[in-house]
Amino acid sequence: MKRFAALFATLDETRATNQKVAAMRRYFSESAPEDAAWGLYFLRGSRLKRLIAPSRIRVWAAQATALSEAVLDESYAHVGDLAETLALLLDTSGRAHDDDTPLSIWVQRLQALREADETAQRAALLQWWQQLPMLQCFLLNKLLTGELRVGVSAGLATRALAESAALLPALVNERLMGDWQPSAEAFRRVIAPVAMAATAPSDIAPRSAQPYPFCLANPLEADPAGLGAIDEFCVEWKWDGIRCQLIRRAGKTFLWSRGEEMLDGRFPEIEALAERLPDGCVLDGEVLAWREGQVLPFALLQKRIGRKQVGAKLLAEAPVALLAYDLLEWRGVDLREQPLARRRAQLETLAADHGLIVSPRVLAAGWSELAQLREGSRERGVEGLMLKRLDSPYRAGRKTGVWWKWKIDPLTFDGVLVYAQSGHGRRSNLYSDYTLAVWDGDALVPVAKAYSGLTDAELIEMDRWIRAHTREKFGPVRSVEPGQVFEIAFEGIAASSRHKSGIAMRFPRIRRWRRDKLAQDADRIETLRALLAQADTKIGDSSVED
Repeated sequence: MKRFAALFATLDETRATNQKVAAMRRYFSESAPEDAAWGLYFLRGSRLKRLIAPSRIRVWAAQATALSEAVLDESYAHVGDLAETLALLLDTSGRAHDDDTPLSIWVQRLQALREADETAQRAALLQWWQQLPMLQCFLLNKLLTGELRVGVSAGLATRALAESAALLPALVNERLMGDWQPSAEAFRRVIAPVAMAATAPSDIAPRSAQPYPFCLANPLEADPAGLGAIDEFCVEWKWDGIRCQLIRRAGKTFLWSRGEEMLDGRFPEIEALAERLPDGCVLDGEVLAWREGQVLPFALLQKRIGRKQVGAKLLAEAPVALLAYDLLEWRGVDLREQPLARRRAQLETLAADHGLIVSPRVLAAGWSELAQLREGSRERGVEGLMLKRLDSPYRAGRKTGVWWKWKIDPLTFDGVLVYAQSGHGRRSNLYSDYTLAVWDGDALVPVAKAYSGLTDAELIEMDRWIRAHTREKFGPVRSVEPGQVFEIAFEGIAASSRHKSGIAMRFPRIRRWRRDKLAQDADRIETLRALLAQADTKIGDSSVED
């Protein structure tokens, strides 16, 4: 794990993309395949499932350091990250360390803890904490709690591996799609030269369940007229659902989210529809809450997302449908290099023959007429428009000049900062996670949490203010004097019995720091209730994102 710890330190210390890529290239080139496989797994954002409850780990750490749990909790509140707190308290840097156990062996050790009893778990942890230097101890704790976050994107890790193996990033990304599990053999298949892969069909032919890398859209912030003539584009609504690929291969159906999560069993009505499709068919589309040709609020779809088994009541209350908007594979033939116009025509033929719903094209005489249609997006239950070049192939990732998303402006409100919590990773020493409130009579009622939107300089400035204006401490959380106002942007609003305010919001984030406003100038709960009435949705005990 020493080599992976050194890579982690390098990635944490630099923000230069080229330096990060170079460090990952070295790691992949110098590591044994089984270690490189696990390194790739973690670099791409995957984690081990939590093995031991953090509360139990804290008790054992207090015993190992001879500190009271109160002191440990106070240290945790100051540092803001449990794994880092324990690594600092258990620091054995003054001792000689010669442990160079490979990362893959450490993963095996950790996974073995799942079946061990509490006594064996405790003994193993105490031994490991004593033998590892601080950085490796920190990584061990992160892996143990399932909270390891590395400061690179999955795309950047894929690019580094591709450069290391002298392959195209798109090919490497395609080989990694789906339920990729790390092993020496799996890693060798990912980096196999194309000529070698051609002699082994299993390396290049898609596994029956394997999805294709998704084509992503760039945000459009300028006048769309600058893109060219409107008749060069396929224009669709930007649906507010779950992006997915529906795969029908080898007589089986697979449904993948854009986050590469298998959704099988959650949407049985879609799987039933897929059984009518011919083998070798892959659709790109959107799962939506849908009834009688009308999109329903996302809050209803949210009730289905976490359910692997869906009862008759929920099926009736929150029906779903797949709106297809691209055909990636037809009768086993990869269509992605064909222009969108041809793929779309084939999709419409398929839909007519097999009862699919195709995302309708939005027709307009010109860009100005399209802009007027876009203004009514929220009333239609959509997020804006998608603009796709009719001559475009289906490219992996976010390629400039292919697809654009022309979203409507988000909803906003001005809220007062009432609670702050320390962040994670690079922000673990800063109070960067905020709870915002609005006025309900003479009281401030929390309505949203926001974690992003401020610059690094603003975060540091706010951290100083929070520490100087703290009212109370609750572990890593502080209540603060109501003196700071922020404009919060969000994508949707719904009723929720799980929140004291009765309101839940989707994707709240800080849009700007309202230094020009006092706390009493912030919005009132009536403003949000009016937005809620317009949304006309109720989600009971379920909730959209805070």
